[in-house]
Amino acid sequence: MQTILGATGQIAVELARELHRIFTDDIRLVSRNPLKVNESDTLVPADLLDAGQAANAVKGSSIVYFTVGLPPDTEMWETQFLLMLQNSLNATRAANARFVYFDNTYMYPQNNRVLTEGAPFEPVGRKCKVRAAMAYLVLQEMERGDIPVVIGRAPEFYGPSKTQSVTNRLVIDNLKAGKIPRVPVRDDTKRTLIWTPDASRALAALGNAASTYGQTWHLPCDDNRLTYRQFVTLATEIFGRPQSYRVLGKLTLTMAGLVSKQVRELQELLPRYEYDNLFDSSKFKERFPEFDVTTYRQGLEQILAESNCI
Repeated sequence: MQTILGATGQIAVELARELHRIFTDDIRLVSRNPLKVNESDTLVPADLLDAGQAANAVKGSSIVYFTVGLPPDTEMWETQFLLMLQNSLNATRAANARFVYFDNTYMYPQNNRVLTEGAPFEPVGRKCKVRAAMAYLVLQEMERGDIPVVIGRAPEFYGPSKTQSVTNRLVIDNLKAGKIPRVPVRDDTKRTLIWTPDASRALAALGNAASTYGQTWHLPCDDNRLTYRQFVTLATEIFGRPQSYRVLGKLTLTMAGLVSKQVRELQELLPRYEYDNLFDSSKFKERFPEFDVTTYRQGLEQILAESNCI
């Protein structure tokens, strides 16, 4: 049995589809209010803040995927994320299962260096420090060696359905609504964005290949990195919208943060938009040369097709 913790997010939903399509129909979905993705899925409601519930949710699993997400609320991250992860690791160790950790890049340096799996952790801001602490916790479990552990790390998302990211919220959702896209901070720095179904497919591949464990892997992205200017130009062309957008400068976003908690929670991430984001996923591509990475055009065309069907 393969178990997904945090099973209602976009990454988890796509992961459940990929596991069912290629690897197994014995899938357990765990969250506070899980919903079936595949007809054969087993649902287990659980609060991972409770060690007993976490242990029960994981019992009998061969592979456990940690794809838990929380709203961008700093206090919630600081009080809940590490505890949920520790309970999940303890439960996986008790079940003698493999542990697959889905990670992000919040702990990386916010500059234009090329980011490989060996990049140092230089977290800036409270949420970034939480993600660094979580990654260290998983690395410690990996070094302990009691159970196989693998980390799959992804940069910022863009994607279909309910994908949650700055790019989806400011660019894609506005295009869907017929509004002018917005761009954070600058439009001339290169971005590395990952298509959420690609992230999930890659995570499934890592989890089901024994040779990948004991390592960190950057999940595969389109190497044709675009600036936001280029990304919005491509998106407006595909959506048939006027090629116009607005750059939201740091001052504008700072002022907006005075009245919007959602904007305020994003402010510690703004420095990364001042530099090229050069996320290197060549290690994964060399290990899985058959993996088809979705291009930006293909991804945006799929989003358009999906929105036309709603």
